Amino acid sequence: MRKMWIMFAFGSAAFAGLTSILAKCGIKKTDSTAATAIRTIAVLAFSWLMVFIVGSQSEITSISLKSWVFLILSGIATGASWLCYFKALSLGDINKVVPIDKSSTVLTIILALIFFGEEITPVKLAAIVLIAVGTFLMIQKKETKASSGEKGKSAGWLIYALLSAVFASLTSILGKIGIDNVESNLGTAIRTAVALLMAWMMVFITNKQSSLKQIDKKELCFILVSGVATGASWLCYYKALQDGPASVVVPIDKLSILVTVAFSYIVFKEKLSVKSLVGLIMIVVGTLMMI
Repeated sequence: MRKMWIMFAFGSAAFAGLTSILAKCGIKKTDSTAATAIRTIAVLAFSWLMVFIVGSQSEITSISLKSWVFLILSGIATGASWLCYFKALSLGDINKVVPIDKSSTVLTIILALIFFGEEITPVKLAAIVLIAVGTFLMIQKKETKASSGEKGKSAGWLIYALLSAVFASLTSILGKIGIDNVESNLGTAIRTAVALLMAWMMVFITNKQSSLKQIDKKELCFILVSGVATGASWLCYYKALQDGPASVVVPIDKLSILVTVAFSYIVFKEKLSVKSLVGLIMIVVGTLMMI
């Protein structure tokens, strides 16, 4: 039972991998900001459903001020990461965006060392190098000839993907602090509510609310299902994070890249170059070394 957190971490990876594919299917024509706001509703509903299933709703009044602050900050970081991530997905290929998002592992491990004193052994250091180099190789996927406008679009997805990775690493660290002595499902539900509020604020700030009426029903279904997949991933992730070390849970979660790469080929016919395949193998090996 002590190692159950490992199973939850792998469950998180599986659902997270499906999230990227489902979301990509839902933002072909739909604005990414509006899609993020809609899918977060599904995540929130799923999160609170689990709270009532485990009966932890009554514990909300006993949450300390410190936990509230860090859960809220974690929710804000999550909202920012999601907005950047799905904007990047709408502009670039899944096999390019996902590896950069997964590079948040390296920053998370460094922050875990600083804030939690989690030791970086020689094996973990070697794993970090493999993950970092592997990510770089996957980013360096061979480009096709593009016009100047397409090159500008390419630069756009890269910036959003990098921001997504930074905010994702902050989400893990802030979440780890916030769920101290807080039931994991309740903590997830609270921070999801914050992420939802932030996402809808961005919809109105960017004046995207008018696009909601024009969303294709098929894409809407994909958006909502991706939200459910995210909710399932989060519940597994924060349960694992509560019981296990952040420097191990986070890398396992990043194995979702295997699911994403497999389905991106099946659904979108995105193929990996030899260099990208080598990079993927390095990321996987590095991740397994972290365990």
